[in-house]
Amino acid sequence: MKRKHLLSNSLLGIILMCAGQLSFALNDCIVKFSVQEANNNISVINVIFIRGLFTTFFIFLYLNIIDKKNIFEILKIKSFHIRGLFEVMTALFFFTGLILMPVSNVYTLLMTNPFFVTIFAFIFLKEKVGIRRWFAVIVGFIGVIIVINPQNMNISYFFIFPILAAMFLTIRDVRTKGIVTKSNNFEIIFVTSVLMTIFSGIGSIFFEFSLTLNQLPQIMISSIFLSIAYLFSVMTIFYAPLSLSASARYSVVIFGIIFGYLILDEIPTYNMFFGALIIIFSGLFVIKRQKDLGKII
Repeated sequence: MKRKHLLSNSLLGIILMCAGQLSFALNDCIVKFSVQEANNNISVINVIFIRGLFTTFFIFLYLNIIDKKNIFEILKIKSFHIRGLFEVMTALFFFTGLILMPVSNVYTLLMTNPFFVTIFAFIFLKEKVGIRRWFAVIVGFIGVIIVINPQNMNISYFFIFPILAAMFLTIRDVRTKGIVTKSNNFEIIFVTSVLMTIFSGIGSIFFEFSLTLNQLPQIMISSIFLSIAYLFSVMTIFYAPLSLSASARYSVVIFGIIFGYLILDEIPTYNMFFGALIIIFSGLFVIKRQKDLGKII
């Protein structure tokens, strides 16, 4: 008699997505804390570069010592580089938008990603997307807007940058769906980390280096969370349909509120709590629907 799995692939994919967003939120808050300590917003490029060095080193150690993989053979895989370049393009447009626009506007537009993911998964991956899942995605997006409470959003041509970031993030996920297996997760994120480090290193050449040795421990911690986030973001695509896990991406807003308060002393507002409840509702709705259909245990 076969033993039942404790979790279905769909539910595991949702859990991994939430865990990945938790790790991304921790990483982002630590990066922001480091930039605030440096008292120089441009130092974010330096932080990303140093963080990339740590992240690449940690993944390299795992592949070399634990998995005993040939690093040079991994670096020859073209599809991994294409996927990594989409990650780099996402970061490029995201940080360009962040420099040119208010943060709340950038995150409002970036959270169009679940829309793009659901649409791309429906068109290109032929995933079945019911009206209830579309409803959950829309409700989650409404929750995001309530959380960030954008006021007097002045739309200019700058809005194209976070929109492009959301689109490249979507294309990255679609590309990942086509190449990920149960055994190549670390290989994929290793190539991505190498490319992110190279491009941020090139960017660091053009700006004054403003970090101190005292900031290295927190950047190293940030790199650990980034490594975990990279890994989970790839694994969730292997285990669950993109259109299903997309709504769980909104959970990063909730984690951002929590860690923003604990790490950055950012006091959450009432609209943040209300919006977070709506986001939680949209996520639980998707899980309940999948359970009713017998697709998760």
